[in-house]
Parts: sequence; C-alpha cells; structure tokens
Amino acid sequence: SGVCNALSLEIKASPKVRAFVGEEVLLKCSFKSSSPITDSLLVDWTYRPLTGGQMETIFHYQSVPHPTTVGKFKDRISWVGNVANGDASIAIQSPALSDNGTFICSVKNPPDVYHNIPQTVLVVTERGLAFQLSSAALLSILVFLPSILVVILLLVRMGRKFRVLKEKGKCGYKKSSIEVSDEPEHTDTAGCGGKIREWCLNCVDTDEEDPY
Repeated sequence: SGVCNALSLEIKASPKVRAFVGEEVLLKCSFKSSSPITDSLLVDWTYRPLTGGQMETIFHYQSVPHPTTVGKFKDRISWVGNVANGDASIAIQSPALSDNGTFICSVKNPPDVYHNIPQTVLVVTERGLAFQLSSAALLSILVFLPSILVVILLLVRMGRKFRVLKEKGKCGYKKSSIEVSDEPEHTDTAGCGGKIREWCLNCVDTDEEDPY
C-alpha cells in the first residue's frame, strides 16, 4: 500500500468538450506525478469514433511531440502542453462532425505505474445562423439601448412642456374671484368656440337677407 501511494500519478481531463466546425478546439489534460519529470515521461492521446470501433493513437510525446502522420487527424494535431508544468494538452485544427468521439489522455512517468486514464467526449456542431443573429441582436441592444432610453426621456419631457404651453395658450379667460362686473356673462361667446359659433350665425343671417 505504501508503494502504491508513493508511485502514483494523477491525470485530469475535461469529461466533455464542445466545438464548432472549422474552429480550433483545445483538449486539456493535466497530470501530477510524485516522481521528478524526466525524458522517460510519455504522453499518448488515443481516439475512438462516436460510432465505435478500434482505438487509434493520434498523438505521442516523448521529449518532443509526435503528431500522427496518417489517418483523419493527419496534420491537424498540435502540441500546446508543457510537461514541466504538468500540462499534456493538445489542439485540433478544423474539427469536423466526423471527429465526434472519445479522446483518452494517458501519461506515464516512470517509476510511477499507478494512474487513472480519464476520457474526454468531443461534441462538434455547426455554428448556426440563428446563433450568429442572436449574438448580433444582443450586441445591437447593448449599444443602442442607452440612446433609446435618452430619446424616450426627452420625448416625455417635451410632451409635458407642450401640454403646459397648450393650457396657457387657450383663448378666452377666466374672471378672477375678486373681479366684479355689471355685465352678465355670455357663456356661449366667452371662449373661442362661442366666438366661432357667433361668427357663423352672422354669416347665415347675412346670406338670408341677401339671397342674391
């Protein structure tokens, strides 16, 4: 038991990674070894298609990176890790829908012999037009929302001022409570409406007197 605990190597990787067609994706893998890092350290990335089948090695590292030179991942795997920092990550260029599957990061650092082997499921999808439109709409809202709010506030203030001026500018007048007049009030001609009706009546009377 003491030997097993001493010679241990722990590996961590994301259980699931999402990617978009044609956009580089990073497959992270980190490890922690109880032994010093030497040139004997080995990193292997293997791949199994989503539809199943045989595992295939797509990347190997020992002192220097060795991406696969055959198969579907030829010239598409790049090393982005740093073993001195416990990083064994790789990147995949131009991922395709056919790349969906399980990736396994395996690290060995002799004499460490006991280690776990985590699996990462890669899910590649197409970046749809709806996603692009929603992003553009959100950006537009964030940019123009403050301006729209300012315009609304200005319109509200202008509307209030217009109503005040309209009330002040009404024709006709209201007598003061302390004002005394001997003349009787003519409610039908006190305002603009009364004056217009009086004018119209005069016109009618004139027409009736002079039919020609």
